[in-house]
Formats: sequence, C-alpha cells, structure tokens
Amino acid sequence: EYLTVARMGRFCKAAGGEFRHSGPDSATLEATAIRRRRVVGYGGDMSVVAVVNQKGGVGKTTVVLGLAASAWAAGVRVVVVDLDPQANATTGLGVFGPTSTVDDALAVDRPGSLAEVLTVADWPDTGKQPLVAPSSPVLAVREPQLANDPIGAQDRLAVAIQGIDADLVLIDCPPSLGLLTVNGLFAADRALVVTEPGAWASDGVQQIVRSIERVAGRRSQPLEFAGIAVNKLGRTRDARYWHEQLVLDHGERCLPPIRQRAALPEAAAQSLPIHSLAPRAGASEAAAEFDVLYRIVGLGQPAPEVEEPDAGVPDPANPAAPRDGAGNGAATTASAPWAPAGAGSAPEGGRTDGGL
Repeated sequence: EYLTVARMGRFCKAAGGEFRHSGPDSATLEATAIRRRRVVGYGGDMSVVAVVNQKGGVGKTTVVLGLAASAWAAGVRVVVVDLDPQANATTGLGVFGPTSTVDDALAVDRPGSLAEVLTVADWPDTGKQPLVAPSSPVLAVREPQLANDPIGAQDRLAVAIQGIDADLVLIDCPPSLGLLTVNGLFAADRALVVTEPGAWASDGVQQIVRSIERVAGRRSQPLEFAGIAVNKLGRTRDARYWHEQLVLDHGERCLPPIRQRAALPEAAAQSLPIHSLAPRAGASEAAAEFDVLYRIVGLGQPAPEVEEPDAGVPDPANPAAPRDGAGNGAATTASAPWAPAGAGSAPEGGRTDGGL
C-alpha cells in the first residue's frame, strides 16, 4: 500500500492534478516501500544481495565493504555474511579470531542458525553497527562435505538466514562456482556481479551471468539480477578499452563504476569504513561512488541512464587499429559513459589511481 499511494501521487501530478492524503508525501512513501521491500517481489522486510564472480582478485570484498559502509553511514541495519574462506570481509569489519563462524551455521542445517554466529563489527559506533557472520579457513573443508548431502545442500544458507533482523544482508561469495557460491545465490533476492576492466575478468562475466540464470531457474522465488559493478577502474588506455567493451556487451546492466583509489585498500587494511577516512585524499570520492551503488543495489533505485559508446574503441594492443565489440574494424573512438576525464591515455608518470 505504500507503493500504491506513492504511484497514485505521481500519476495525479503527471496529469496536472493533485492527490491528497493524510500521511507522508509520495516521495517518502515510495522510499519507505523500496526500503521495506513490500509488494515488490521480496516477500519480506529484508533485502539479501549475493556479490559474486568466479574469478578472484576483482574486488568483490572491496565492494561488499563499500556497500556495508554506505549502509552504516545511512544508519541502516546491515549484516555481512562472509562465505569466502579467506575471511577478508571478516577482518575488514574488524573481527579477528571469531569463536563461531558461518561454518557452524551451515553445519547444523537448522532454521535461524546464522543468528547464533553474528558478531558486531569493530567499526566506529554510530548506533547501528554492522553485524558479520564471520568466516575462517575451516569453511574450505565444509564445501566438499556439503556435496555429500544426499538430499542436497544448496539451500543451507537460505535455511540458516531465516529470522535475521536486518534491512540489508550482503553475502560475500568466494571466487568460484562451487556450492558455497550456489548457497549464496539460493539465499539471495538479488545477485550483483563484480568485475574489473581487464581482458580475463571481462571474459568471465558472461559465465557467471549464465550461472546466475541457471540458479534462478531452479528457485521457487525470483532471483533478480542487480547488475554488473565495474571495480578498480583506472585512468589507463587498457582500463578504458575494457570498460567500454563491458558496456558494449552488457549495456544497461553495467552500473556506475568504482574507480581505483589508494584510499580503498587503506581502509580495508585498517578495518575501517571508507566513509570514516574522509580526510584521506580520494576517500570522500570513493564513499560517494559507493553511495550511488548502494542506492541502486541496496535500495532498488534506478541506475542513471547509460549511453552505449560508439562501436570503434582502440585496442590497447594495437592503438592504430580501432575495433568494434567483435574485434573488427570501426573508424571512431568511443567515450565510456562513466570514464573520468583523460581516461583515454595513461596519466603522466604512469599513475593508475588518478593521482589520489
């Protein structure tokens, strides 16, 4: 009913009329409806986002921590589920040596078991600290054990996550297409693919998108594709080229990128949210980019319109020979929709972090 009233208000305004009611204005009602996830296909108050890619090193954990930081800064109750045995999201949230981990929750196969292992993140206290279901290297042993479940173990996390009291749950999946990632996708409402603008990373996007579609086809509830987050976008010819290829291949599925900045690994190394590093050069810019991504992925707001680049993009291996999305000739050079100024060539001194 929140969304119904909001839509009636927009309809009347577009028709030149006025819609009056005794409650909040239409914008407030619509924002509430989006946040509460009612009547829009989620079946509850909580949004669950699985962050995935079978390739390692693309920055899935960086994106998870950035989204968690944006939710934390907005006062939203956020839970991070660390499904990666490397446990980088766990330490990035300031949790070290946990006594109970997500492995314990998956082992018991009991509804609500994840709530028993949740730990408060050691981030600056704003009143609503993030919670984390921590990971550890022991989780790597759990995956082959799950594979031996005769009934099937693809929904262990979906069972364990029942009863969690939060507005947003972010699942940091491991860099694989194994049972842990499948569990993350079965537990989620939305799937966010993270990649970087590079040849090998870009080649793997279609494979993980296909895996998401296969999981969606085997679920009783819909699994929405949240989009493709392009991480670590540097100011080099190579990064610009591969970013444009991603946009050419996937169009509006590509979300506004996260640019490569030294402040991001520094925040993770200090186990701090990027928003708390504001005096550090580049930190506020990175925080703003994650805020945009959070509004799209976490709140379900529409992404800014993406204009597809022209077909001809210089191949970094052969700058004199422009190519289209199929690698064939084209005469013009494109501009990536989210590319920073001067992205067509490496900056002076070879810097790839934009001088930040």
